[in-house]
Amino acid sequence: MSRRFLIAVAFASLASTGAAVAADPRYPDWPCQQAKVPEISVAAVWTGPSLDDVGTSWKDDPKVSALVSKLAARRTPMEEAQKDIADFLTGSPDEKTRKGKLLFAGLFDTLNAQRTSVMNGLERTMRRQREAVDKVRADTTTLQELQSSASPDQAKVDELSNQLTWETRIFEDRRRVMKFVCEVPTAIDQRLFALAREIQQDME
Repeated sequence: MSRRFLIAVAFASLASTGAAVAADPRYPDWPCQQAKVPEISVAAVWTGPSLDDVGTSWKDDPKVSALVSKLAARRTPMEEAQKDIADFLTGSPDEKTRKGKLLFAGLFDTLNAQRTSVMNGLERTMRRQREAVDKVRADTTTLQELQSSASPDQAKVDELSNQLTWETRIFEDRRRVMKFVCEVPTAIDQRLFALAREIQQDME
């Protein structure tokens, strides 16, 4: 296993994450091709009544909290979510408005928190990837020195070669996972928008 090969693998993989040179200098650790939008604004997804009087009061209603948890979970099919929203938003116009505002506020808080958590995780992983490249570079230099010595210690050479193989494998596994996870913030955005639209329609 040559030094040149290992470094080439590591840096080629890092470049393939889209963050070897950050597309947006404001977010140097952002690894995704999609532009980083740190937060979703309420106005971007909600055209219903003002939420100024809601705050976090949705947490005080067990029924709303339970429904928020179910609807926010991406494993809940949208068809099922739409039915649950319609079943929940019943009563007089004022009651439907109150329920709808609470439900959306809960979904906005919950999905925004999920989104932030995913994005922070991606950036942490990107920093680990950069550290991994440095480690591979240092270890390949050490391996080359061992192999070039007058009487190389074959046991150490083999041990370090195996270690480098493992390090590059971990690096590649992380790269593949990151590529998949990069789609998650967009999926969360789309789910929040779809749920908000459903709530507003059922409030009418």
